[in-house]
Amino acid sequence: MKIKLTRRQVLESCFERGVLIAAAPVALSTMTAFAQGTAPEHTPTPGNDFGPFFKKGAPETTMLRSPGDNGFPLKVSGRILNTRGEALPDARVEVWQANHVGLYDVAGYHYRARLPLNGKGEYGFESVMPGHYPDRVCQHVHFLVTAPGHKPLVTQLYFATDPVFEGNPAKNFHRDPLLQTADLVRPVTLFEKPGEVHAQVAFELCLEKA
Repeated sequence: MKIKLTRRQVLESCFERGVLIAAAPVALSTMTAFAQGTAPEHTPTPGNDFGPFFKKGAPETTMLRSPGDNGFPLKVSGRILNTRGEALPDARVEVWQANHVGLYDVAGYHYRARLPLNGKGEYGFESVMPGHYPDRVCQHVHFLVTAPGHKPLVTQLYFATDPVFEGNPAKNFHRDPLLQTADLVRPVTLFEKPGEVHAQVAFELCLEKA
């Protein structure tokens, strides 16, 4: 006679026999959530200063840089989800940043965009690495994310390669008075495209339920 085991019993049995090996420490609450068929909780993305340079009416596009723009090419990608790990494809994502020398376009919409999302809540855009402008310490990109039934998120993306951090964002993030946590600092990966080298950053954004 076959005995049907629950998902939790299968997991517990595998752990007892050493069949499952965790690549990183896994909290008991997380394992329990998986065993019960529910998604583990995700940590909401920390908020950050809105800044004075937001401008309504940005175009929907994934290409912020124009042909011939100076600056180091940058690609940012990620997804929008809530604390249950559910994708939010109906979210509205707006980004804005300074150019490579730290200047914002306040007359037009250069380096400003509303980003389209796919059905998995994923986004991506191409730009240049923002420069340091006089009133801020760190390089950064602004994000404004809204989604039905969720709290709005105003935050910023920072770069681990920023000289301000001297190679140690976890220790030196506080050098920018507006940066209260190293959780908004992301690693930068370099990859080569025909004729140029690009920087690539992954930045997942997690919203809380309203």
